[in-house]
Amino acid sequence: MKIDWSALGSVFGVSLVVTIGLVTLFTLGVMGLSRHERAQADGGSAALAVTGAYACFAACLGAVAYGISLIVA
Repeated sequence: MKIDWSALGSVFGVSLVVTIGLVTLFTLGVMGLSRHERAQADGGSAALAVTGAYACFAACLGAVAYGISLIVA
């Protein structure tokens, strides 16, 4: 049995980068919703934070859907 170490390394690298990217996007979304809650408690409005949060969540959902479509196909 022969293992293609370069292919294994590239798969590891890509999966690591994508995982860190998705976690970062999700964290930014949670932070945006948190800022919106804080602004509401202070009597203000943070519409941009909510829009950014929803955009981050949509990007996470799109990346997960793309990954699932790659696995199923």
